[in-house]
Amino acid sequence: MKQSLFDAVAGLPAMERIHKRFYDEVYVHPWLGQFFAGHDQTAIELRQTRFMALKMGADIKYPGKSLEIAHERMYITTELLEVRQALLKTAIEAEGIAPELVKRWLKIDKAFWGKLKNESLEAFRQIDLQYQKPLIVEKPEV
Repeated sequence: MKQSLFDAVAGLPAMERIHKRFYDEVYVHPWLGQFFAGHDQTAIELRQTRFMALKMGADIKYPGKSLEIAHERMYITTELLEVRQALLKTAIEAEGIAPELVKRWLKIDKAFWGKLKNESLEAFRQIDLQYQKPLIVEKPEV
């Protein structure tokens, strides 16, 4: 029987450390960080860890909303997702995870991009968010 990715990366303790390291960088990032302003980092880390653990084969409950509902008011581009994934890759590698496992993790992560990204700002503006305020964060000049 093939070992789950969850077990191969040493389970929740390793994933918690990785997501702590990852969100420490996300929260201070000049672009990504703006999406998390006002949100408790510990709660975000918990939900991300549980979500990915479930997707990696853990028998665990996910306490969050669906991806679509949690991100529907956010204008998310492919470039933004690539920046995010680069930070995630660095955080995973810093844990000493084997390269083939890093690749598997990032493949699972990328599988959800279709549910998160918007094709264009014009298309995003057509979404009926009802009473929610859209979150559009311009890429900062560097």
